[in-house]
Parts: sequence; structure tokens; C-alpha cells
Amino acid sequence: MLDYLLYIAIVIISIIIMEVVAILTHKYIMHGPGWFLHKSHHSKKRGFFELNDVYFIIFSIPSIYCILNGLKYNNNIILSIGIGILSYGLIYVFLHDIFVHRRFSILKKINNSYLKKVRKAHLKHHSVKTKKGCTNFGFITY
Repeated sequence: MLDYLLYIAIVIISIIIMEVVAILTHKYIMHGPGWFLHKSHHSKKRGFFELNDVYFIIFSIPSIYCILNGLKYNNNIILSIGIGILSYGLIYVFLHDIFVHRRFSILKKINNSYLKKVRKAHLKHHSVKTKKGCTNFGFITY
């Protein structure tokens, strides 16, 4: 039983760490040398797929690696880290793509105060169309 609590704790810690990694990556890479990919996301003319979506693939690699190796070597700690990274990715897709940017035309009317604050903070981030001068780089935090 204690093992499962440990694995759940590792998943939760991995989610928290991924938010920190996402904030730093967003601020210093996406709005830095990786702007050539991320700029498509700040454009007024965004299609269903953006060049910025390459980051989704990049961020999924550590999760896939940890899950596969955790399963292959029967290492539940590595597996838990991979599941935590995957969980963060799913939270990101829900908050960022579905809720904030309404990419899939669902969840348009939600009256949750936390979600409204997340949306408002991220839309403030998008009010700047260049790589300099943006604020609010988090996705779970606002």
C-alpha cells in the first residue's frame, strides 16, 4: 500500500515539476531562440495546426521514454514519472488548447473562478504579439 502512495506522490511531484519546466521553457526558449516555432502561436492567423505544435512532440518524448522504460525494466518510479509528465500534458491540452484557445469548440461556458483566472492570464500573455514583453508564462498557474 505504501508503494502505491509513493507512486501517486511521484506522479503529483512530476506534474508540479513539469509546470516549472514549462514556465522556464516557455519564457527562455519559446520566447527566446525557439521563437521561430512559437511565433505561430502568437499570430492572429492561427490554423488548427501550428508550427508551435512541434513543442508538444518535444515535450512528449521524456514521457514516452519514461513510460516505456518503466514498463520494460519493471521500474515503477520511472513509470510514475512518465505518467506524471503525461498527466501534465493532458492538463495542458485541457487548459491551454481546449479551454483557453478553444481549439476544439467545446467547453465554452465554464463558470469556475480558477479556470477563468487561468484563461484571463494566458490571454493577457497573448495580448503581446512579439517575443519580448510577455508576462504569465505558466499554464496551470496564473
